[in-house]
Amino acid sequence: MTPNKLLTATLLTALLSALSAHATVVQAVTFDDKVGNADAIVLGTCTATRAEWDPAHRWILTYATFNVEQSVKGTPVRELTVVTPGGTLDGLHQSSVGITPFDKGDERVLFVKNTRVGPTVLYFDQGTYDVSSDGHGERVITPIASEAVVRMDNQKGSVVPAEQARTLRDFVGAVHESQRRAAAMAMIKRQRPPVEAKEPISSVLSGYWFLIALALAGASLATWKFLRK
Repeated sequence: MTPNKLLTATLLTALLSALSAHATVVQAVTFDDKVGNADAIVLGTCTATRAEWDPAHRWILTYATFNVEQSVKGTPVRELTVVTPGGTLDGLHQSSVGITPFDKGDERVLFVKNTRVGPTVLYFDQGTYDVSSDGHGERVITPIASEAVVRMDNQKGSVVPAEQARTLRDFVGAVHESQRRAAAMAMIKRQRPPVEAKEPISSVLSGYWFLIALALAGASLATWKFLRK
């Protein structure tokens, strides 16, 4: 197996394992987490798709190419191709819960994660947003609805709020604000003085053993004199 085929198989195995581990549900991810973990966030239109078999000829992979209009985060690019599991090839169709296929002409905002075999969509449906018009010249960014998402945060015991549709301007502003908050928190952590570990009492006592010995000797002598009276 060539290195490229091996890496492709590794990516596919990781993607399918993640889906299998969560059965038909996945944990909801906050907007800040998506922004922080994305290598790039782009607005673009799908210009072409192609499906290929994985090296073992068991799973179908779809490569979707986007003409990028705006790079909201990351290095600006004119074109981007993302790979996702599933698709139609040789008269067969494969699909996975939580992964919405792309069609030519789709206008999307994508949260992108770089891998060794190329970019993929971060958190799949949760990293995909639909782009539409409100009829007044404003474009609206709407999260892709997914029945596979559980909105409860198991670690915090709270509900992850569902994202609402917002204008492109507000969406871009929210991304930049999330980045500013993350940068501010990182700066605070860097400036916070390290917490010094408390020295064990045994170490403290061992450093003053001579003075402690003199004190004990003095106490013993005073007690002996007192008892002789």
